[in-house]
Amino acid sequence: MQTTEISDYERERGKPLPSRHHSLTESLLSASLWQNQSDYLIHSEMTLELDGQEITPDLCVYPRERVDYARDEVRVTEPPLTAVEIASPTQGSQALLDKIQFFLDAGVKSCWLVQPALRTITTFDHDMRSKTYSEGVVTDPATGIEMAIEDVFRDAES
Repeated sequence: MQTTEISDYERERGKPLPSRHHSLTESLLSASLWQNQSDYLIHSEMTLELDGQEITPDLCVYPRERVDYARDEVRVTEPPLTAVEIASPTQGSQALLDKIQFFLDAGVKSCWLVQPALRTITTFDHDMRSKTYSEGVVTDPATGIEMAIEDVFRDAES
């Protein structure tokens, strides 16, 4: 029986090491969200403490507010409006769906599941109703944020 050693990163964040495509997808998604939105702040890899559990989504969307750089938080207890999870090659779909359900139960208004291998983005509302996009404009059910899916997967081979 082969045992797989868990890295410190995985242990601390409760998720697998990000792959090359995961990293690129997160960067492009974040850049696209920043370009298209003026009412929200986009946070990357921020540790949340929700319902007594530490959890780190790939991206979080919060309402825009003034940033006080003199005061910082290591664990944020206010749930984001939207949490984004990007699938890694070693993650199973059930683990991702369980994480999304946890976010929604903890007060997050919507979640996105981004699957680089399939070049899809699935949005979930507070009732776990989902809509999957493989082209066109992704619309967030909670915030109304819109983003062209081609902006995230623009460098993908056809």
